[in-house]
Amino acid sequence: MELNERKLRILQAIISDFIHSAEPVGSRTISRKYDMGVSPATIRNEMSDLEQMGFLTHPHTSAGRVPSAKAYRLYVDDLMERHELTDEAKQTIRQQLDTNIMEFDKAIEQATRILSEITNLISFAIAPTSEEERLKYVNILPANEDTVVMMIMAESGNLSNAMIKLRVPYTEEKLALLSKVITYNFRGKKLDDILRTDIIRSFETDIEALNRLAEFVMPSFLSTLEDILNVELYFDGLTNIFSIPEYNDMERAREMLSMVNRKKDFADILLQRDSGTIITIGDENDFESMHDCSLITATYRINGKLAGKLGVIGPTRMRYSEITSVIDYMTDYLNQAFQISDTEDT
Repeated sequence: MELNERKLRILQAIISDFIHSAEPVGSRTISRKYDMGVSPATIRNEMSDLEQMGFLTHPHTSAGRVPSAKAYRLYVDDLMERHELTDEAKQTIRQQLDTNIMEFDKAIEQATRILSEITNLISFAIAPTSEEERLKYVNILPANEDTVVMMIMAESGNLSNAMIKLRVPYTEEKLALLSKVITYNFRGKKLDDILRTDIIRSFETDIEALNRLAEFVMPSFLSTLEDILNVELYFDGLTNIFSIPEYNDMERAREMLSMVNRKKDFADILLQRDSGTIITIGDENDFESMHDCSLITATYRINGKLAGKLGVIGPTRMRYSEITSVIDYMTDYLNQAFQISDTEDT
């Protein structure tokens, strides 16, 4: 059976109508709302063929049809028209993101909130992954007579600070020298590789005072690296599912919330996804609990390097074109905003 132009037009109309109405679509609806140039009987026959081909399903309680995951995949790949955001929508997104753009964590958290408000779905963002994290520089600065602040910058732009109490005397010059030694030894290396290094031995030097400083500083250095490597996963819009018809069944809603609340498992799913804008539909998702869901993710970068992912999860019936346009615009804007110069190097 051939998927000819007429079948494609009818299928596209059914998908478009169902996405917006959440109601099974009948032949009379298509005939009335879309100019197909054929009778409802002909549309009905074509819909029957589409069902046999696996593009439509037939709910027992309705005479209408609903798209299958196979139909949504065809729609996303070949039939979906690109949705263009208005200048007003873009300006609104920029203004809200700019509020916290100088603070990485808050900016990503804000992006997640904005995305859930626009899409009315569960949105999420994952912060830089350990596989991509490499050390850029370390800077140790005096805070008071017995406390210093250690700043660790990863190449992704992820910045972490640690307050360190010292029981040995120090000068600003010695702190600056220790900062340079650490940066020199480990710059460009993966953070998880650094954690497997014999740190103290790597600081063997003729300067005894520097060695004593290192003994106090390095434990905090290692614990801060571990904190950076802990993947941060942000969620927003969890309550949105209660306004989605597919989740009127409380058991199904509970299953969705349970799935996203298993944060480690969900983070692992996101980390395994390719970079770029990726849409997986139904059983294309690896976990059985996600077989009636669609997952859209896009990559954001810091200083041009892979950093994390921003996206949404919801029913297979979602506004794919509008949502991907919003996510793409937001990640593009974050990519431009998170450009880090090398002037901070020590």
